[in-house]
Parts: sequence; C-alpha cells; structure tokens
Amino acid sequence: MKHSKLLIAVLFVLSMGLYSCETKKPYDEEMKAKTEQYIEVELKTDLSWLSENEREIIRILIKASDIMDDIFWMQSYTGCKDELLARLDCEYAQKYAKINYGPWCRLSANAAFVEGYDDKPEGANFYPVDMTREEFEAWDNEEKNSQYTLIRRDDDGNLIAIPYNEVYKEKHEKAAKLIRKAAELAEYDGLRKYLEKRADALLSNEYMDSDYAWMEMRDNNIEFIVGPIENYEDRLFGNKAAHQAFILVKDLEWSKLLDKFNDMLPMLQAGLPVPEVYKAETPGIDGDMYVYYALYYAGDCNAGTKTIAINLPNAEEIHENVGSRKLQLKNSMEAKFDKILVPIAEMLIDESQREHVTFDAFFENTTFHEVAHGMGIRTTIDGKGTVREALREHYMAIEEAKADILGLYLVTELYEMGEISSGEIMDNYVTFLAGIFRSSRFGTASAHGKANMMRFNYFERVGAFERCEDGKYKVNFDIMKEAVYNSVRDVLIVQGDGDYEKAAKLIENEGQMPEYLREDLQRVNDAGITIDIYFKQGKDVLGL
Repeated sequence: MKHSKLLIAVLFVLSMGLYSCETKKPYDEEMKAKTEQYIEVELKTDLSWLSENEREIIRILIKASDIMDDIFWMQSYTGCKDELLARLDCEYAQKYAKINYGPWCRLSANAAFVEGYDDKPEGANFYPVDMTREEFEAWDNEEKNSQYTLIRRDDDGNLIAIPYNEVYKEKHEKAAKLIRKAAELAEYDGLRKYLEKRADALLSNEYMDSDYAWMEMRDNNIEFIVGPIENYEDRLFGNKAAHQAFILVKDLEWSKLLDKFNDMLPMLQAGLPVPEVYKAETPGIDGDMYVYYALYYAGDCNAGTKTIAINLPNAEEIHENVGSRKLQLKNSMEAKFDKILVPIAEMLIDESQREHVTFDAFFENTTFHEVAHGMGIRTTIDGKGTVREALREHYMAIEEAKADILGLYLVTELYEMGEISSGEIMDNYVTFLAGIFRSSRFGTASAHGKANMMRFNYFERVGAFERCEDGKYKVNFDIMKEAVYNSVRDVLIVQGDGDYEKAAKLIENEGQMPEYLREDLQRVNDAGITIDIYFKQGKDVLGL
C-alpha cells in the first residue's frame, strides 16, 4: 500500500511536469513570435575620426545613460525589474519584457503579456494606481502638474508631490558625477558648458538653463540628450517627463544639406494657410537641423518602437525665444526604411506608384515633421494659456497630428519654391501613405498612433487615396495636395482656439483604426514583415 501511494505520487509529479512542458511550449512559441516583431539592428558607425578624448567621453556617457535606463524602468513599471525578469523562465518573454520595459505590450495597447497583470495603468508609475482623475483634479497643489514630480501618498493617504531630484537622488548624483567627468574631457566649450549645466539640473530639478545651453551648441561632434524629457509615458494627464538618454555623433556631410532651411522658417510660418491670428508667433531661428548617427538609446526612447528624429527642447518659452533643434538619426531611419517600409510598400502600394517610395522622401517627411513641431501656435488666442495647458491629455495626439500634416505641407511648399529638388512631391505623398501603414502597426494607444489614424481617416474621407480591388492603395495627387492644406488649417485652428472638446471629438471620431485597414495590416503581419527595430548597442559594438 505504501509503495502504491509512492508510485501514484511519482506519476502525479511526472504528469504535472509533462503538462507544464506541453503548456509552456505554446507560450514560448507565442513569445518568440512577439519578439520577432522586432528585428535587431547594430548601432555603430566609424568613430576613427574622433579624438581619443571624444571616444572616452562616449564610454563615460554610456554609463550615465544606463542610469537613465534604470530610472525609466522605475517610472514605467510598478514593480521590481529584476523580480519580473526572474519569474519569466522563457528567454523570449524576458527579451520582450526588456523591449517593452515591463509586462505590457506597447504594440497591443499596453495589454499584459504576463499572467497576473492587468493592462498597464494610464499613469504608468508616476501616480498611485488607486488615484482617480477626479481626486487629482480636486487636489490643490502647485507642483502636481510639474513635469519633474512624482505623485505618491503620505502615511495618511493624502496625495503628495515629490521632486525627481529627491525621488531618484542617489541615481541622479551618480549620473551627474559621470556627466561632469565627461565635461572635463570635452574639447568644445559648448559641450562642456551643456554637460556641466545638465549635471546641475539633475541635482536641482531645474532644467531650463541646461536646455538653453543645449540650444547654443553648434560645432560639437558628440551629442548627448539626457534626463526627464518626453511626456508620452504619462497617458493619464501627459504631464510627467520620463527619463531617457541618446548618444549621437554628427554626420557632417548630411548636416550641411539641411543648413539652409532654418533661416526660412519665419517666411514659411507667415505663409501658413490660416488667418493671421493663428500664425502671429514667430518661430525661433537660433535652432538648427543636423543629421546624426545614433550610438546608444536608453530609457524612454528605447521602449517599444524607436525614435528616428528628435525635436527639442519642449519648453514653449525656448521655442518662442530661440526655436528648437531638429536632429535626424540617419542610421536608425535607414534601418526602418530598408527593413520595414520598403517591404510594406511592395504589399500595399499599387505597383504604378511604388517607384515613388524613396528614402529621400522618407527622410524629408521625417525631418519636416520635427520642424513642424516648432511652428504654428503655442499660446491660445483667447487667453486659455498654452496649447498644452488648454488641450490637456489630448495635446500630444493633436500636436503629433499637426506635425505630421504640417511637415507634409512644408515639403510641398519647398518643392514648389525649388528649394527641394531631390525628387518630386508625389514621392513624399506616396511615401507618407506608406509611412502610415508602417507606423500604424504600432497600435493606436499612443499619441503617434492616434495621429496616424486621424491623418489616414481624413485622407480616406476626402478621397486623397483610393483602395483598389486587390487591396493596394493609390494616391490621388490633386486631392491629396488640397487635403494637406485643409488639414493644416483645421488642426492649427483647434490648437489656437485651445478647443478641448473639439480635440476630444476629433480623436474619438478619427483616431480609430478602420476594420479594412486592420485586415490589410494583418496581411502584412502574416507575411512576416517585422514591425520595428531593437538595438544591439554598447562599447563592444562601437569598438570602444
């Protein structure tokens, strides 16, 4: 009897092991498929032309960047990173969690892919998970909307705002020490000044001086963007800035090609197709447009889909006074074009127009999307404050929609002026449509995703493109051009009026993906075309 019980127990354990293996296998395969939605790209370029000091600066800044990465994990995920990764016994699940900075899939509206988790909180880990919008809005606190405070509860359960430099004190101090070490090696005064002020900002929670110092840089070969910067991770109110870092090196040849456009911005602003009151502001011309090779991504910019262009700083005061800097990340851009956009175009763009999908057009559309962020209007025309303040949580989606369409408008104008002559306007229109197919696969949960759908649905409604019987798309040039101008007018007026209700209605009505597009994108997915890229990066990859 005793041996029988032992045998039964052994058989039970073995059967559970078999069950576990059988059920684990489909999960592994599912996670492998999810991970393969991203394709690995090595971030490297020739650094032999840099001085030894500059190469050492890059080594130091990689260490500082890794600290920003650690902080972003704390902001994105409500638990402990190491504990999450340790409980995932599937290598693909671990890899996917690292790409997404947590157990939520950024390509699937932040739904959980790990058992035991609900969908990702809209406020990420910037706010208490039990806090309601109504509680926050009723709370009388001067610092609650600051980009650089974390919201928590005190021992009595009351909401409190804690400055980042207190919450992340130890990590900020370590990062500041490294950044100052890099500053000591800087051969260019502007880079040294910026690094010193940025280190100070991490300790003081005051970033404006370092942003101005960053705007003053011109002749530096190395670019370092670091700290709490973008607000996309805060989907609850769009207030809180997430930590990130970029390390870039300048492409001197391509940067020269963009030099001439900066001085043209006031003239282009004056010609916008809106009443004078909506274009009365003058875009700063002290900014610049440069092209870079990306060497390292960390934190917010490395989460999920990857940034290929940058327009900073975000502060309206700096935009008004001196403008902004527009940085194009050429190697990241080329990887997305070659590995993703071209294969999608071959599936979804009509053969008669496929020749219009070009890298030059993709580069121009991306570049002038970033330029467009610094144009239009930043302060409402009727005293509601800034556009960001008036549109609140809808600001980011409307701003991205503006940049999409205003960028295409600027390209159109520059072609007609003869300032761009690398191809023809039709290249930009067809490449723009193919670009919507590419970026729509990221989902519609993000500000960029909603903006994509607002552009696509508007173009479809006015007939700017047609879907052929074979499921491929053709641009109708004349209608597209008119739609670009009309759409620029509409979005600039919504921003200038600070019309919260209209912005909400636009997003609700046109920010959703139509079923036929969902089916077309599924065909793309079924064909195995990767959705985005992730990076193999670091000192070894760079030969440092």
